Amino acid sequence: MTERTDGAGKRPGRTRRAVLFGGLGVLGIAAVAGREEIGRAWWLLPGVSKPRKEGELDHAGAGWTAASPANWRLADRPDDYRVDRIVVHVTQGGFQSSVEAFQNPFHKASAHYIVRQDGHVEQMVRELDVAFHSGNRSMNERSVGIEHVGFVDRPKDFTDAMYAASARLAADVCRRYGIPVDRRHFVGHSEVPGADHTDPGPLWDWDRYLGLVRAELAARPS
Repeated sequence: MTERTDGAGKRPGRTRRAVLFGGLGVLGIAAVAGREEIGRAWWLLPGVSKPRKEGELDHAGAGWTAASPANWRLADRPDDYRVDRIVVHVTQGGFQSSVEAFQNPFHKASAHYIVRQDGHVEQMVRELDVAFHSGNRSMNERSVGIEHVGFVDRPKDFTDAMYAASARLAADVCRRYGIPVDRRHFVGHSEVPGADHTDPGPLWDWDRYLGLVRAELAARPS
């Protein structure tokens, strides 16, 4: 279940605003470091944004419903923020109510994806951008958030189709960003520093899930 905050009060990560205070310092340091760092620093400048199209998908076969802009932050990941974590959530509610919550600007939370029990995947925030899903700003900036429709205390909600679809999605994310498939890089919402949520809960089968992700990667390597 997503947290209703972008982690205000936590130590902030790199932001475009920081560049304003640093003047040309970022670009100056990058010039010394080399061309690759110049490219990364460029995406930190205010007003710079990668081209994007409304409704464009990161995961083939997913549906698209846009979350309210109040529930995520524009970014240019992974050029401005490294992506090296996947955070696993459970919605504690139904699919439609979760979609509507992320569309509600007063909710102040969203996730990149929602996975239903029948295996349908809905994308609501581009992976380029920072979704407010974990309650920790640093984790939000470095992660992709995947919600799973259901309740933490109902084992019937975690279906074979859900595990399979989520594993395909997670493998796709891992390919894009080179994320290792282990419990350091796959994090439950309850494990995020400062989180007060309990999802995905003890009924979520981590061994099964990570095994499925590894199998997907082996079947379709980068």
